[in-house]
Amino acid sequence: MGQYTKCRIKSVGKRRDGGTRYWCIEHKADATAKYGRRARQCRYAHIPAIAPDEIINLNINRFGGGVALWGAVPPIYDTTRRPIDRGIHVHARPIADGKKEIDDTFRAVRVIGEHKDLLPDGFIITELEAIYYMVTSLFGYAMKYVECKLCDYPHLDKDWFSVHEHRRHLCAGCGQYFRDTDTAVGNPVIKIQEIFGVRERPGKRAKKSKKIRQADYPGGIQIWGSNPAILWTSSQLEEEGIHIHAPSTDGSENIIDDTFSSVTIDGIKLDPAMVRMLMAQSALPHIAGRVVDVRCPQCDKSQFDTGELAFTPHNEYSCASCGHRFRSRGRLRNTISNPMVGILARLAEGAVRAPQKHDTKLLPETI
Repeated sequence: MGQYTKCRIKSVGKRRDGGTRYWCIEHKADATAKYGRRARQCRYAHIPAIAPDEIINLNINRFGGGVALWGAVPPIYDTTRRPIDRGIHVHARPIADGKKEIDDTFRAVRVIGEHKDLLPDGFIITELEAIYYMVTSLFGYAMKYVECKLCDYPHLDKDWFSVHEHRRHLCAGCGQYFRDTDTAVGNPVIKIQEIFGVRERPGKRAKKSKKIRQADYPGGIQIWGSNPAILWTSSQLEEEGIHIHAPSTDGSENIIDDTFSSVTIDGIKLDPAMVRMLMAQSALPHIAGRVVDVRCPQCDKSQFDTGELAFTPHNEYSCASCGHRFRSRGRLRNTISNPMVGILARLAEGAVRAPQKHDTKLLPETI
């Protein structure tokens, strides 16, 4: 893990309320405290710098069998004792249908190789760019490559902004606002797709299904939803479904490591759309703790929020089953409903051990 670095904070102008705006040029983050005062640390100070050994140099020309890059986030359900796997997951095969030479997760990937549009130093993709590509893609928003009009720094829209198309952006490089020509979500990884002429392609539904009992896997299980690859150079289509890991008791290898169209665990069937949605929701700090399982008081059916409601906390619900209109109850006034929260709680009751609770501290709050 890289070292923590000290903030370098400077004034970058005035806020609308007359207070001063401060920006950390070391971590590329907001450093303004309440009432326009200088904060002691910026919002990214808790993220260690990416060390050289946490970056993989990926020579695209070496892997004729295909290269695939995904944003890796913690599983939505994890009864293993493995450490968090978060960043950019890389698959690389020297020959088609051959064994993967690389199957690992890194905090950054430098794509290099002989290509007319690749600079000699290659193109670096960072963990935040990869994770927010996953979030924006799963919520159905298009992305574009955006550069600051003032300093040319590549722009990444994070958290709330990763699911709201807009034209006015706050540059992470210089801390100034600028306007782009289009209303969109910015993410630098679109540039690497443009370089290789590869944009997001439709996937194919996984062919296999799986029924398991947690008691049969003392090493625990991990559950993810599939998400579209940032870069996919294989001629084969990407599989969509639910990805399951079940490691051996000592955690040294995976007994199960595959994507399935249908997964049933302890007699409970999982919905792939709900799994994918919860994975994306779990990576948005601004809705942390607000995704719950809301049930209709009339028919007791769980509600599944989709579209904008899937990332916008709200209080009013209209039951998809019986049409009854009601307000959510409980500690939180405004919530987002995903039945998978309740399903995972039921799975936890029969787990070999209590599920790990993964947080999103790597993903800074919106600015």
